[in-house]
Amino acid sequence: MSGKQDLTRQEEFKRATAGALRAIAHADPEVQVAFQPGPSGVAGKRVRLPLPTRALPAAEMAKLRGAADAAALRLRHHDESLHAQRVPGRREAREVFDALEQVRVETVGSKHMTGVAANLRAKLAEECEAEGYDRMTRKDQLPLTAALGLIARERMTGQPAPEIAHRVLDLWRDTLGPEADAALAEMADATDDQAAFAKAARKLLTALDLAEAEVEAESEQQDEEGEEGGESSPQQDQSGEGQSQSEQEEQMLGAQPEQMQGEASDEEGEETEEDGAAADGDDKPGGPQQRREVPQVDDTTRYHAFTTQFDEIVEAEELCDPDELTRLRQQLDQQLSHLQGVVSKLANRLQRRLLAQQQRAWEFDLEEGILDAARLTRVITNPMHALSYKHERDTDFRDTVVSLLIDNSGSMRGRPITVAAMCCDILARTLERCSVKTEILGFTTRAWKGGQSRERWVQDGKPRNPGRLNDLRHVVYKAADAPWRRARKNLGLMLREGLLKENIDGEALEWAYKRLLPRPEHRRILMVISDGAPVDDSTLSVNPGNYLERHLRKVIHEIENRNQVELIAIGIGHDVTRYYRRAVTIVDAEELGGTMMKKLAELFDEDAAEAWQRAAAERGPVLV
Repeated sequence: MSGKQDLTRQEEFKRATAGALRAIAHADPEVQVAFQPGPSGVAGKRVRLPLPTRALPAAEMAKLRGAADAAALRLRHHDESLHAQRVPGRREAREVFDALEQVRVETVGSKHMTGVAANLRAKLAEECEAEGYDRMTRKDQLPLTAALGLIARERMTGQPAPEIAHRVLDLWRDTLGPEADAALAEMADATDDQAAFAKAARKLLTALDLAEAEVEAESEQQDEEGEEGGESSPQQDQSGEGQSQSEQEEQMLGAQPEQMQGEASDEEGEETEEDGAAADGDDKPGGPQQRREVPQVDDTTRYHAFTTQFDEIVEAEELCDPDELTRLRQQLDQQLSHLQGVVSKLANRLQRRLLAQQQRAWEFDLEEGILDAARLTRVITNPMHALSYKHERDTDFRDTVVSLLIDNSGSMRGRPITVAAMCCDILARTLERCSVKTEILGFTTRAWKGGQSRERWVQDGKPRNPGRLNDLRHVVYKAADAPWRRARKNLGLMLREGLLKENIDGEALEWAYKRLLPRPEHRRILMVISDGAPVDDSTLSVNPGNYLERHLRKVIHEIENRNQVELIAIGIGHDVTRYYRRAVTIVDAEELGGTMMKKLAELFDEDAAEAWQRAAAERGPVLV
């Protein structure tokens, strides 16, 4: 009876919460409210809220009410078309801009509804505690988006941030500068006017050097080109085009897609490959990328890093303490409890197929073993023939290693990275049962906006054509020879706030490839999972717009033509088929598990087919 009562109470709470959301939002009945594991989000007339447990403790109810109120206020006070007119193209700037707009709608809605204000404060306090703000001792540990959101909320509401965030927030307050302070004051005066607020928010981004390229693009349209246009990224200018059309749908997955970034430079990259090192410069009319003079010398446009001194290859357990790693793993298991069963069924199906193939190749014409009945006709027609025996042997695919390379960029945050972590976990466990070694790797950067590499470049006088200008971070979640049970906790690290930053795919692919080459296995498979083109704002601001993408294409071409590693890619909301010869694109992150299993099954089926062909050739024609 207790279980039924809990279930009834849960359903009543969900109905009441959905009804309150529609009432606060002044929304029509067509607004759909879904309760699912994972972060909350709003996309058009669809709202997703966290799934409540049956016990419904008070803290969870307060958090869920806060999420519902935040979504309701977004529906009521936010104009998406107006927002899209001012949204920056740069990813980090776009994230901050979206966060500031969410603070605005919550501030407006809290003015006249004290209950809503209390729910939002409880939700904010719980989020700060969950992210561990009280344990942060350095400024860079608190993401820029979170810091500006908290500071802006203080200015607009007049209430202090949660006490748990005071220490790390104090490290940010004195570093913004007078221009940023003036922009924050202007935002506080314009909370009721979304258009004026958006302009003030853009001033804040400009003061923090986050929206320089977009500001220059606007002044270009007014025939007032800025003097510093040479350091803006063409890819950033192009990346905002069309972004608003898909961003609402992607919010339901808790991510901001990168598919528009880099796509405009695809044709640009192809021209560059044909014309040598002459990048898309002065002979291609009409594009915003013509603002910068691009050198025409091979040595200056060839891909290189300004410095590798600050790059790191790090084991996952070195990036956080064991207690936090345990907590993150529990968070991963909790968020994906409903999806784990589906992917596990697919994994079991793959395992059965692999195990069934392991003994399907035969050796014939042996002196001992299993009697080959198909060749008894030779003995009947000619008694002088000796009996023929056969023996099963292992197929080659057992001698295989699979490397999973996961994009750990900021746009994977939320649902995509959570699903990717869980799928890698289940796939590694499945392949281990079948004696197939599995390696799980991740790639990102150590900092936003270039980190120590860019600081070194500035100290050296900003030389031209510096090449890659950020600090790489390559993470080993599971080594190929490590058992799954030891590396299980490490995959929770992907959920850690602040880990996911920029993505420089070309060098990450080279790194994963070089790790596979010395492996003793005869067959090596490298599977790349990504949701966008390579993007690093620091590098692209001082190099041609296709600089990273061109290098990625070159690396892929070399790997695919050497035939030492089988390369396959899965794109989440991003067309990777234009890069990789063997690739597939999925729309929803929740398709990832099934797609990974399917593509590996296809690879091993090919292996089994080759084994059958070899066995048939060895067997020769059967006399009847």
